[in-house]
Amino acid sequence: MKKQITVHAGDKARFNNRSDVCVGTGRIDLALHREYQDQLRAVQEKCHFKMIRGHGLFSDQMGIYQAFTGPDGVKRTWYCFTYLDRVMDAWLENGLKPFLETGFMPAAMTDSPNTLFYWNAHTAPPREMREWTDLVQATLKHLIQRYGKAEVESWPCEIWNEPNLRGFWENADKAKYLELYRATVTAIKETLPAMRVGGPAICGGEGSQQWVSDFLAFCRDQKLPVDFVTRHAYMGEAPEHKGRYLYHSMRTPESLMAEMQETRDIIDSFPEYRGLPMYITEFNTSYNPFCPIHDTNYNAALCAGLLARLGDVAEGYSYWTFGDVFEEQGIPTRPFHGGFGMMANGLIAKPTLWTFAFFTGLRGEAVYRDENAVIVLRPDGGYEAVLWNLGEDMEMEISLPLRGAVALIERVDAETCNPLQAWHRMGEPESLNAEQLAFLRAAGMPAAGTRTAEDGRVTVSLPRNAVARLRMLPARGEPDEGYDYSYYCK
Repeated sequence: MKKQITVHAGDKARFNNRSDVCVGTGRIDLALHREYQDQLRAVQEKCHFKMIRGHGLFSDQMGIYQAFTGPDGVKRTWYCFTYLDRVMDAWLENGLKPFLETGFMPAAMTDSPNTLFYWNAHTAPPREMREWTDLVQATLKHLIQRYGKAEVESWPCEIWNEPNLRGFWENADKAKYLELYRATVTAIKETLPAMRVGGPAICGGEGSQQWVSDFLAFCRDQKLPVDFVTRHAYMGEAPEHKGRYLYHSMRTPESLMAEMQETRDIIDSFPEYRGLPMYITEFNTSYNPFCPIHDTNYNAALCAGLLARLGDVAEGYSYWTFGDVFEEQGIPTRPFHGGFGMMANGLIAKPTLWTFAFFTGLRGEAVYRDENAVIVLRPDGGYEAVLWNLGEDMEMEISLPLRGAVALIERVDAETCNPLQAWHRMGEPESLNAEQLAFLRAAGMPAAGTRTAEDGRVTVSLPRNAVARLRMLPARGEPDEGYDYSYYCK
């Protein structure tokens, strides 16, 4: 298949690049692991995300809420911020502001046995709402004391996670969620009036759009602050289970975008909230942490189609997650297991990491966008593009208004950057030795090459599920006298 793209001087296109706004992390106390920190540094080196969001701020693993009943039968409570400080310090040191999420409930604060995940996230409302709001306010006051009011109030805060799903909020009780929002946003604004707060953090599914509408109507009628609306976006359809793994077909980027546009339209249907920022605080292909699609080139190409368009409807969108240190359904036992992350355990880059790295670097004035490409005019007068292909093998011929140029091409596809395939051919070892690990890290790197493009034309080969970065830059000659490149390079 051949495709031609021609860009003329003065061309304009719509493209809102917000691929680096936020990234997901799973349970936040996992930041106490060395492998987590190593992965975070490696991903940040390539992608430069601005914020990070994860679960478990108030879960027992973080140890903030402490309760004790003494011999006298009197219950005493106090707060411990030891682990919170370590996690926040680590994120800030990596250039990341927290996008706070207030889930989940401390076990001692609820009488319900309702829990979720391998690590027993408590998902019921608090026994006493005042006990909950005291915890929220005490945590914010501690953060202000440690990091300063101006810093902490620059962190967005989302109230809970996926309350429209029974597992994430007991019985998916909308009325109780709205009361939780009322109490929590009031407590936050009393402590930090300038902190941005939002919800309802819904996942897709039947009735999810009605949750958005009812949430906004509640905030309007109760005159409650709401600074942004949040929701999640996943592409997986009907699941098929094989052992512990899940497989399913994927929606198209167009289908997912239609759902996101519907949410955007609901927000804008309220005169009070027209233009209110919308954040997609989780998105990925599959919603399951044991779905092999996450390790593939197919995942990278699907994500490229989303990164090209999500900025049309959302202020930011957060890939779930940056790394495979993740335990919702248990501790992963193999380097490739379908984990959400852009990076496999062992610091092996998955193809999707490069999709984000390529889009992060895509800065300038958009001149072209379609279902396979985004091209921008760089501030230095060159051009940069991200190209992807979900169909049959493609030869993409690109013509740009730039003469005397060199084309720098990096490509990720099944043959040039596919550590999953290399691991499979090794026999899928459960535990990697040093030699295997070094090879798989190398197998996770893009292929890189150059072409001369005197007339501004270049052809890029895009096999199925490939993602490529093209930089077309002026080739300004600065030869060193006496150095003859062609002497040995004939």
